[in-house]
Amino acid sequence: MLAILGFLMILTFMVLIMSGRLSAMIALIIIPIVFAVLGGFGSEIGPMMLEGIKSVAPTGIMILFAILYFGTLIDAGVFDPIIKTILKVVKGDPVKIAIGTAILALLISLDGDGTTTYMITISAMLPLYKRIGMKPIVLAGIAVSASGVMNLLPWGGPTARVMSALNLEMSEVFTPVIPAMVGGALFVLFMAFVLGKQERKRIGIIEVDFQAMAQMAATADDAALKRPKLIIFNYALTIALLVALITELFPPVALFMLGFAIAITVNYPKIKDQKERVANYADNALSVVSMVFAAGIFTGILSGTAMVDAMADSVIHFIPDAMGSHFAVITAILSAPFTFFMSNDAFYYGVLPLLAKAGAVYGIDPALIGRASLLGLPVHLLSPLVPSTYLLVGMVGEDFGKFQRIFLKWSFGSTLVMIVVCVLLGIIPL
Repeated sequence: MLAILGFLMILTFMVLIMSGRLSAMIALIIIPIVFAVLGGFGSEIGPMMLEGIKSVAPTGIMILFAILYFGTLIDAGVFDPIIKTILKVVKGDPVKIAIGTAILALLISLDGDGTTTYMITISAMLPLYKRIGMKPIVLAGIAVSASGVMNLLPWGGPTARVMSALNLEMSEVFTPVIPAMVGGALFVLFMAFVLGKQERKRIGIIEVDFQAMAQMAATADDAALKRPKLIIFNYALTIALLVALITELFPPVALFMLGFAIAITVNYPKIKDQKERVANYADNALSVVSMVFAAGIFTGILSGTAMVDAMADSVIHFIPDAMGSHFAVITAILSAPFTFFMSNDAFYYGVLPLLAKAGAVYGIDPALIGRASLLGLPVHLLSPLVPSTYLLVGMVGEDFGKFQRIFLKWSFGSTLVMIVVCVLLGIIPL
């Protein structure tokens, strides 16, 4: 009964946001509460909601200060040289711009943090997309696709969860799937090429004066915000922040808070200027962070009612014994919807051990199941439960449901390509 209720809740949620009947934030709050009441959990809803909010609080705070940090650097003109360099290369051709976006996002994604990838990629490329008339949603889709493939990196999170949940080494899980990541990255470049061709057909190749373009934001007010003399300091600060994030010197939330405090103090020492900068970022920050906490309510109720466990058990038990020898591929396929509808922690610590035990019955090594479980990650990043995706959609000013409708097929494409590569190379058995 719980499994049926859970599937109905997710189906209702997806239909409402993808049809535009409810905004994602409102649906994340209302839908789980309604279904929890229907399931007889009325008296327990409050604690479940609070637990869910607590679980996403560090992420929400990190995203808030990431927005403030990168907003400060954008105003200070840190990304102007990057934009100028890209413009010299792409010369107003949408195909080159789209491919350049993919390369940039893939490289920045090496740090393993989706929030950082989106902040830098969108900040560098959005002015160019707007200038020549390319759709900003294309930029967001390329960025999320690149991040989805690179999310397999051990410091990205999911791979570390697999290793800890199944007690495996990196050489057993991550190293063998590197060819699959290469295949996924090539698919992202192919996707960028196709989307770029569509945009070129729509708007043509635009002649752009890159020097003027680099100064596109140079109104009297914006020019006053630029800090060209501090650009070396700002680059050094950002590199130090990324290194600290990768080496886990401090928790990410603490690093972004400290980074923002340093950046705004050095670039805008006057308190009046600091207040104006924070107020300028407030709209974007509020919309994104409120969505994160709304997602916390959804996950809190989904986990607290045990719907997520019941759903996982029902899917596993419905797999016929005759399919047992193909359990690694089945796990790879299931990883896409599972990680879409539940958090990484719920899947990798709750469901993956069950899948590994089921695979062992058919003689399949847990390491193979662990590798297979990572291949659905491109789809995971389009989940309504991933906070950084709200940041991405908010930065380009698009609707979350529309974003899913357009790019879910591409995400499934990335997953399919990685599965095929793994099967062909024997990384997972067919």
